[in-house]
Amino acid sequence: MKENYYWSDDLSCEFYIEAAKKGFITTSMYHKEEFVLLPEIQFDYAVLHFDDIKVPRKVKKLIKENNYILDISQNLEKVLDKINAYHPNSWLTQEYINILNNIKINSSLYENFNLFSIELYEKNDKKLISGEIGYQIGSIYTSLSGFTTKNKKYNNWGKLQLVLLNDYLKSNNYKMWNLGHPQLQYKTDLGAKIYNRKEFLELWNKNK
Repeated sequence: MKENYYWSDDLSCEFYIEAAKKGFITTSMYHKEEFVLLPEIQFDYAVLHFDDIKVPRKVKKLIKENNYILDISQNLEKVLDKINAYHPNSWLTQEYINILNNIKINSSLYENFNLFSIELYEKNDKKLISGEIGYQIGSIYTSLSGFTTKNKKYNNWGKLQLVLLNDYLKSNNYKMWNLGHPQLQYKTDLGAKIYNRKEFLELWNKNK
């Protein structure tokens, strides 16, 4: 394939999951007022191998303070609301959310695919500070989108969430973390390596 973006008007959970299993990361858009999915097979990918993570000094301090709780898939709806507030007018539309909710409701029907919401709470007041959505295929976790609280009090909590998620994935025998597009600096700062499409798909097919 020479291109990266494709489109589909098939909004079924089955199509979404099958595209994900092939290595596509699907977003969405409106074309001539019609909602369509945009599966992308990227030219390059950022992949984090768990032992390569670089933990910033300020995150180490937050870990030592131990004023947080990391939950997995306890409140997808709240995480989606927070992401939409953080990234207004993004590809995470109500139609896209409907697909995710249907996947969650019917999760027992889909083999080798699990939808995740990652939730980082402040321990004292149970406030949701940072989080993301993503999915598991085989021994691979793929990040889709996330948020963090824009408040000086919670500086570096977004990075804390990523470091804690790295530890969770490693301890649960995942093999790799697909962070998607490599352009954002925080991904390589964390220790992610950049693979071209061919290299990535070799890793993907080995571990999915």
